[in-house]
Amino acid sequence: MKAPLRELNGLPVSSSNSSVLSVSSAAPASSVGGPFGGTPFRRLSGCYECKMVVDPLLGISKDPSFRGTICSCPECGEIFLKAENLELHQAVSHAVSELGHEDTSKNIVEIIFQSSWLKKQTPICQIDRILKVHNTPKTISRFEEYRDSIKSKATKLPKKHPRCIADGNELLRFHCTTFACSLGVSGSTNLCNAIPKFNVCSIIKNGFKVAQETNGEGILTTATSGKAHDKATGVEDEGCEKRAMLVCRVIAGKVKKNMDGNMEDCDSVAGDVGVYSDLYELFVFNLRAILPCFVVIYRGF
Repeated sequence: MKAPLRELNGLPVSSSNSSVLSVSSAAPASSVGGPFGGTPFRRLSGCYECKMVVDPLLGISKDPSFRGTICSCPECGEIFLKAENLELHQAVSHAVSELGHEDTSKNIVEIIFQSSWLKKQTPICQIDRILKVHNTPKTISRFEEYRDSIKSKATKLPKKHPRCIADGNELLRFHCTTFACSLGVSGSTNLCNAIPKFNVCSIIKNGFKVAQETNGEGILTTATSGKAHDKATGVEDEGCEKRAMLVCRVIAGKVKKNMDGNMEDCDSVAGDVGVYSDLYELFVFNLRAILPCFVVIYRGF
């Protein structure tokens, strides 16, 4: 399936008209994995205009460097002294947001999910909520850099592959996994700290792990939601876990579609061939090749 929704995957941008910075207290370090190594963040306040910073321990200081280093979260207003700490905070505390009925992207994702279920013998499962993944600029940059490398490599191959040259052969794919937390409930935007073998929070926060996938064959993605549901493992044995369907953009590159030949010039491998697609199953091996964009939380039958 060709990947649409490219414009839906950027980070939210907001601004503040106030020149005064203030912060009460940081969220507990344990809730986000401790971006400051468990050290409480001091109650800082300051002014961007006069470059004055008030520190409860050091007092009042005027340091021009603070104007360029202090970073404020556009979502919650929490202040960080380093840009990388702000990025970590956003990646964990504002990782997802629920799409409302007024969001066009919600209707699109719902249609794609339900129309590709293809399980005629059983009813389509019930969708509880659809979440948008707010990937960090660094994550998106790695994805785009990988696409550029595939495009560059494709131009040098003896046999030209137009799709690889055009966009790296980008596809819209499904990957089913589990979660046991309250992801997205009541407007919750943060990820949990649990890292089991298969967990949607771990994937969004840390990326896919090739070694954790089936027989170490790579990261499995499917052309349909129903196939991804069937291929998910480790769910039925854990009654407390629920299923989540990741809707991902995947750079497939040159696909190896049979057992013949070698992998030297290929970027991914096709698995089972289905009635509706010759790429019913697709294994990718580079972690940068797959970008989660939406999470569909759904219930069984």
